[in-house]
Amino acid sequence: MRFVLVDRIWELEPGKRIIASKRLPADEELFQDHFPGFAVVPGVLLTEMMAQAAGKCLDAERTHPGRAMLGRIQSASFRDWVRPEEEAVIHAVITKNRPAYAGADSFIEVNDRRVCSAELFFVFPSNPRLENGYRDEVLDAYWDALSQKKEA
Repeated sequence: MRFVLVDRIWELEPGKRIIASKRLPADEELFQDHFPGFAVVPGVLLTEMMAQAAGKCLDAERTHPGRAMLGRIQSASFRDWVRPEEEAVIHAVITKNRPAYAGADSFIEVNDRRVCSAELFFVFPSNPRLENGYRDEVLDAYWDALSQKKEA
């Protein structure tokens, strides 16, 4: 399994808000163990989906000294299951955005029902090894699609 838990960005206001999505295929190895006979996406991966989407929103702004990294899960709650093949629509609103830290309120919907939410805290450590040539393929795809729409 790749640890890219955002497939597509639907809407983005850099540093302010994002709507993205992720769909995990039924043949994903993790579903063999979580849980046998009743496969569901683990809550920790749902939380990571929200963190990755919010992080992309913060990184798209390009004003911080490093890349957005989850520093703390302030709170998280899970209301319903997310099954294999269901599209998880990820929403995040940046609530604080400072040079050294940021906060985000986020939630995931499946079929227009809210299945989980989290309040997240980010830090921006500078790491030259990570930043050297790092490309975010999901953000790049969003920017490419946006520029193609403008050209049309």
